[in-house]
Amino acid sequence: MPILEKETARDQGSQVLPKVPVPPLKQTLDTYLKCVQHLVKEEQFKKTKAIVEKFGAPGGVGEVLQKKLVERRDKTTNWVYDYWLEDMYLNNRLALPVNSSPVMVFPKQTFRDQKDALRFASRLIRGVLEYKALIDTRALPVEFARGQLAGTPLCMEQYYRIFTSYRYPDLKTDSLKVHAASSAPEHMIVACKNQFFVLDVVANSKQLSETEISSQLEKIVKMSENAEERLPPFGILTSDGRTEWAQARDALTKDKTNRDSLALIESCICVVCLDEPSGLEANDTNRALLMLHGGGREKNGANRWYDKSMQFVAGMDGICGVVCEHSAFEGIVLVQCSEFIMKYITGSPSEMVKSSSFRELPPPRRLLWKCNPSIQGLLSASGDRLQRLVNNLDMDVFKFKIYGKEFIKKQKMSPDAFIQVALQLAFYKCGRRLVPTYESASIRRFQQGRVDNIRSATAEALAFVKSMTDERVTYTDSEKMKRLRDAINAQTNYTIAAITGMAIDNHLLGLLRIAKDLNMEKPEIFCDETYLASNQFILSTSQVPTTVEMFCCYGPVVPNGYGACYNPQSDHIMFCMSSFWENTQTSSVVFVKALNEGLLEIRDLCNRSSAAATKPAESSQAAGQPRKSGK
Repeated sequence: MPILEKETARDQGSQVLPKVPVPPLKQTLDTYLKCVQHLVKEEQFKKTKAIVEKFGAPGGVGEVLQKKLVERRDKTTNWVYDYWLEDMYLNNRLALPVNSSPVMVFPKQTFRDQKDALRFASRLIRGVLEYKALIDTRALPVEFARGQLAGTPLCMEQYYRIFTSYRYPDLKTDSLKVHAASSAPEHMIVACKNQFFVLDVVANSKQLSETEISSQLEKIVKMSENAEERLPPFGILTSDGRTEWAQARDALTKDKTNRDSLALIESCICVVCLDEPSGLEANDTNRALLMLHGGGREKNGANRWYDKSMQFVAGMDGICGVVCEHSAFEGIVLVQCSEFIMKYITGSPSEMVKSSSFRELPPPRRLLWKCNPSIQGLLSASGDRLQRLVNNLDMDVFKFKIYGKEFIKKQKMSPDAFIQVALQLAFYKCGRRLVPTYESASIRRFQQGRVDNIRSATAEALAFVKSMTDERVTYTDSEKMKRLRDAINAQTNYTIAAITGMAIDNHLLGLLRIAKDLNMEKPEIFCDETYLASNQFILSTSQVPTTVEMFCCYGPVVPNGYGACYNPQSDHIMFCMSSFWENTQTSSVVFVKALNEGLLEIRDLCNRSSAAATKPAESSQAAGQPRKSGK
């Protein structure tokens, strides 16, 4: 791997981080062929190989684009950032709920009554303000890498956008705007019964106490119950496809009342959603579904404003969590903020008990909207589309309790790589093939680093899963074990390449975008069906570990795909599997069954192998006896 040179650009604090490298062209093209060869038919691969060789030939198009990309690296802080942000998020026209916005699901809270629920919400708001204070004073400690290549300092920029960013819809490409900290907002938006209210968190230069916030929330609930003043559920518009919402927003802004309300929402710190009881059993799967889409317009689906980066949900029935607009930051920011707030809520004794100064404050203001028959039609159409999304999402939250990270580490294997190989085995059991797989890899070792992709469906993983499932050929345990270790090593090596800026996805995207910037004809490599298929991530995965009891989940990124978010703990692993009912090839419950089976088969294989290894030499013949592959 090329050595990464240090460069003199300032990151936060005094930490100087290097720029994201541009990998060598030949290295990326070789890796690309290696990634796709076993996933496409032989004929197709031959065609792709010829196209790639032509692209990478001396004096070819690839070299021209590579040279320009290296120039771009010299001129920018992070050459891939804008390209990646548009490709990954802003150009995507799908609705944010389920398709893009991940959620954090808190443990079910037990509220005695509404007052108790509002007390929880006001503590949550105080927790947000405490966390915001750390960000505003740049007092967050710099994080250091864990896992592979531990100890490197990481870029903290994402954290500083958490309460100041807003994603504006547009007809073709959304825009992510970060409000200057100097014009820092001092209000939150509270959603209650699909109505929106401005909650000023500062009065006379002093932040509201927990008691004061609680009192303001009680006023909001009372105001939301006033039927005469109730307005249509405008939040539902933000749950629609981005182009549809952009068109609706254009219609709204023709009226000054609506422009004023939008301006207040677009400049708020965050949104706090006080949800009505859902009427559903509060198990893990239902809580995940309700965080992802609010249960549609009949439940709390319109009690949201999806463009805002952070929405904190406090359900009167104890179903609570966070919904995050993903374009401004990665999952780790959502985790750190959520954990800080949960620790704040459960930790410090309630201020309520202390007779904290209580001021009579002006009541929160309801946001007003002007509606007309055409806007009424848009609200209704958005509600219909959200309902279809709600009906389509097939979710299974599965807690695998047989073992966790400890067992995997005892095998001298990386827990993340091990779980990725287990996911490949589960997919293969369901469909007898492997498919392009996405695992997000943090590139925060670099300035303004976000993520690149670890392509987990390796040739080595395929060899291993075949040895575990082949009905015709019987493999010995030692052969299966060798293949398992090879698969885990391949996965670990790809992970190291990705986190050091040497993966292929960002690089290929950069070459494609440079060609576009130069108004060149789109190079053949990017029109090839192999390339197009290689970017349809049927398996979209992410490890989101937490230290406080909570879990993260998201939807699939393609109609025939799975979303797989996992949270490994010492003695168990949480898996959140999502898919779409409308696609008959996928089923979350079938996948979970295969995953459970596979995790047990791999454990048994490891246990038999270590038992065989510790047995005295004379019994070694028995250990070499072939064993029937598991179904």
